Amino acid sequence: MQKVGGLDMPRKSSILDGFAVIWCVVFGLFIVIAPVMACPTTCHCMEKSGKTVVQCISRNLDIIPPDLPRDTVILLLASNHITHIPNQAFKDLHYLQELDLSNNDIELVDLGAFQGVSDSLLSLDLSNNRIQSVPKEAFARLRAKISLSNNPWHCECTLQEVLRELRLDPETVNEVMCHTAVQEEYAGKPVIQVLDSGINFCNFHHKTTDVAMFVTMFGWFTMVIAYVIYYVRHNQEDARRHLEYLKSLPSSSHISKDFDTISTVL
Repeated sequence: MQKVGGLDMPRKSSILDGFAVIWCVVFGLFIVIAPVMACPTTCHCMEKSGKTVVQCISRNLDIIPPDLPRDTVILLLASNHITHIPNQAFKDLHYLQELDLSNNDIELVDLGAFQGVSDSLLSLDLSNNRIQSVPKEAFARLRAKISLSNNPWHCECTLQEVLRELRLDPETVNEVMCHTAVQEEYAGKPVIQVLDSGINFCNFHHKTTDVAMFVTMFGWFTMVIAYVIYYVRHNQEDARRHLEYLKSLPSSSHISKDFDTISTVL
């Protein structure tokens, strides 16, 4: 056995091998954990009571960060300039329980905006945005307590059907106002108050549809009548011209018969 510097070569080699194994384990763990623990450069990530909190408040964001940690439990995106919640914006955040999107410029919420978090989400804040309407499917199967206050809502059938399926935050429910409505008299009033009074926006929708169909049918009927009148008058003019022509011809029994026939028709 060869000795170098008082140490046996096999022993030195085994020590180096041990360090190599430890380094590989640490590096492997880093690779596995890194994607989960990565934090967007525009946000601040921290652990609070064993929960991963991603704080992106007032960061001048105009879109939802795509590289959010997958173990995010609380996501704070308030006071930015986000205008759109696209389909599957949070699809990888299977542990997400609280989502704050208040005080943004959100106008559009896609059909599948909350796909992937409908089972885990407990609180959703969309207050103080620019939302006028949302598709019925956007909040499908959501169990979260939702705040929709201080948005310029247009009160009509779709909104009524959406609200029927949601668990609105009781503290802000009276701040969900009709900015506009299918009937102007309800503009400026709380949506829940209007609905509780027995108003059914879907009835207005059906009536509007019926009126539109009636107007369309009446328009077609008027066009048909006008065409018939034009056709009759046009043929009367032709018949009269033919009659005048026959009158200008020398009298004969044949012409007389034609004259009597045309006179009978007219």
